[in-house]
Amino acid sequence: MEPKFDVLILGSDFNAYYMARCYHEIYNRKVDVIAKRDLGVVSYSSIVNFKQEPDLETNEGFVKALNEYAQQKDLDKIILIATSDELVRLVIENQNKLDKKYVHNYPSLEILDKILVKDTFYETFTDCEFDIPKTYNYPCGQNQKIEEEKVEELKYPLIVKPGNNIEYHLHKFEGMYKVFKVNTRKELQEVVDKIEASGYKSNLVIQEFIPGDDCSLFDSIFYCSKDKKVQLMTLAQIGLQERNPGGIGNATVLVNGFNEHGYDTKILENLKAFMERIGYQGFAEFDLKYDERDGKYKVLEINPRQARSSYYLAFGGHNLVQYLIDDLIYHKEKPATIMTEKLALSFVPNSVIKKYITSKPLRDELIRLIKQKKIVNPLKYKKDKSLRRKIYLIMKDINYKKKYKQYKW
Repeated sequence: MEPKFDVLILGSDFNAYYMARCYHEIYNRKVDVIAKRDLGVVSYSSIVNFKQEPDLETNEGFVKALNEYAQQKDLDKIILIATSDELVRLVIENQNKLDKKYVHNYPSLEILDKILVKDTFYETFTDCEFDIPKTYNYPCGQNQKIEEEKVEELKYPLIVKPGNNIEYHLHKFEGMYKVFKVNTRKELQEVVDKIEASGYKSNLVIQEFIPGDDCSLFDSIFYCSKDKKVQLMTLAQIGLQERNPGGIGNATVLVNGFNEHGYDTKILENLKAFMERIGYQGFAEFDLKYDERDGKYKVLEINPRQARSSYYLAFGGHNLVQYLIDDLIYHKEKPATIMTEKLALSFVPNSVIKKYITSKPLRDELIRLIKQKKIVNPLKYKKDKSLRRKIYLIMKDINYKKKYKQYKW
């Protein structure tokens, strides 16, 4: 007898919206979404049943909200889809307290901590199947001085970012960036002092800056089954990132199956070997940067979930929600597939693409894909009839034009 199941999405950002879109493309009906924040990209949508739970991102509030939800549903299984690092951690840490109807595909807490906490990630995987940038971890809140020798080895400019992103966002401060780029010793000290003064007490990652702008960045998405076997892999060149201080690191334009340095699957084979060796399961996103100095791809971080720009997999025929259903409900085995189709994803107006992408080969490829209608904006879904949301997206396009004109990175 086929189990009665449904999907519950947690979150209210771009990621949550396109996962709701994936669901709607399969079933042509609304999906339930629970989130702490009421963000218009999701809450204004006509394809979701949205419920706001202000305490959702606390352990007690999370368990209470999800168990109350499960008790109201006449279902055998509910597939949980989290759309942020905080929510992924809440699922994993509280899985034994949740109603038995819930099923999910996330890694163990041990693996989560090794990849999600960035300073631990760089220390743990210094010598493995992929390369990482040269890194120095500085302990905040311990009255220690920056070790000059270690910083000098890295050479300026440098990247500074929190080792523990979840803790970092609990300590808001003026001039807060997701990632800082510093050009001098004085700038480095100013950033460190500012972060320490906020109350953040975990490590800071001080890292060599790999030359190159947004077009040197790459996005790689993996899906690993509940049996810890890789089923899907992608490699996309990024054209643009967000330009606001809190959004740096989030891609707004990318092209799958294209690489101006020559499309080579060797890096994917190395990442696949890594994922299966550590016993990873679920979606994961690798942020990579091509280092023109040695021709290698350096892994900047791994996110333990689908990324906010991962809808291009569904656009290419690999619906992310369907992968979870096939795996968790029907236990289907699938061969490891590399999605090589050339297609583009963009959150920004085409005028931004044409004006701000610096790589001519990538820009030319994007213009070609635009003409062929092989480009998608995950937020613009014809079946989402909400007029309020359409106005919201028009304003978002206007703001994107302003942001790319205002912010430089």
